[in-house]
Amino acid sequence: MTKRISFVKHLNKILPKFRENMSNSESTEDVKKFFMYAVKELLEEILEKDIDFNEDDLILVPDKPPYFKISNRLISQIKKEVWKGSDLPHLIEKLADAAAGRYKHLEKHPEKTESKIRM
Repeated sequence: MTKRISFVKHLNKILPKFRENMSNSESTEDVKKFFMYAVKELLEEILEKDIDFNEDDLILVPDKPPYFKISNRLISQIKKEVWKGSDLPHLIEKLADAAAGRYKHLEKHPEKTESKIRM
């Protein structure tokens, strides 16, 4: 059995801020933005370096698991052995799942977004 690296402790550091951002998001665009920020923060925490991150590198796909698409360019920055030999894909999927849920909720209730904008 191969040994897998776990980054759960890094996820636990960013989760409170991520949850707060998700609950405060006022639009589907906010949800996408906060999801990207959380993943970038997670990767920088794990790799202990700044990540060159473009909007195209990580896309929230709220209607189909695993709820995100990640570019090969970003995976190469992470290093494929870290990507394949750890729980990192699962952790990002966990964040994407939460973001997709909030996205769908805001999409079904646009009046909440509109009322916040008018205030």
